[in-house]
Amino acid sequence: MLGLQLRECGVFQTSKDYVSTRELEVAVNAAIALSRPLLVKGEPGTGKTVLAQEVARALGAPLIEWHIKSTTKAQQGLYEYDAVSRLRDGQLGEARVHDIRNYIKRGKLWDAFTAESRVVLLIDEIDKADIEFPNDLLLELDRMEFHVYETGETIRATQRPVVIITSNNEKELPDAFLRRCFFHFIRFPDRETMEKIVAAHHPGIKQELAREALNVFFQIREVNELKKKPATSELLDWLKLLMVDDLPPEALRAADGKSAIPPLYGALLKNEQDVHLFERLAFLSRARQR
Repeated sequence: MLGLQLRECGVFQTSKDYVSTRELEVAVNAAIALSRPLLVKGEPGTGKTVLAQEVARALGAPLIEWHIKSTTKAQQGLYEYDAVSRLRDGQLGEARVHDIRNYIKRGKLWDAFTAESRVVLLIDEIDKADIEFPNDLLLELDRMEFHVYETGETIRATQRPVVIITSNNEKELPDAFLRRCFFHFIRFPDRETMEKIVAAHHPGIKQELAREALNVFFQIREVNELKKKPATSELLDWLKLLMVDDLPPEALRAADGKSAIPPLYGALLKNEQDVHLFERLAFLSRARQR
């Protein structure tokens, strides 16, 4: 009952541009109600990053995006002090050297904390960073403040941002960090949900083409040996190409089993191992037909 209330009374719901599940709607609204970061996991291409954009749109709030790389440090999200530039300016006799604030570069959390109105802060693919990265942000995300040692000031959130954190499950996150988050795993969409997603992104697509393309897409995903299964983003790109080339549904049926590789497969298969796998499947399929 509480989940239903959160869904109906919350600010985030399925829109014409973003199809979400009931569980995802409840998770987003629960995280906002609890003032906790929302940690979203799921395989790549299931719309985790786009979710933050849609939440910002639903709230009418600005979106601040912090895309994490393997070299990203937590401190960069707060601020960076450029001591080298200050030393160089001191040697050149620059007047700006006397104000240390000229050498402090604000990070994404600083921008989110000091924004005039509530913002949505996306920390994207947190699992790409070092294992200590989440722990280094524990207090800052919990207390919504941090200290700038060079100037002696404390930066506090004037409006608590809505924090959305995404992970592709490349590495485990620390328990202490998980305790401070509201968690949701985006399951891969079923056939019915995927049909709604396709309709939202490609409203002009021919129904028969969409049906045959989904048949092929889900058949490909059922191949266990695939190194990387195509996800929602790959499907949408593939459908766009099929529409541009105006391919007929018959081109996707391959009812005789002589063509196991779909047309324009480069939008679906992303590495040579998977392409070779489907080439072998095509060869075996042809051999059985002889």
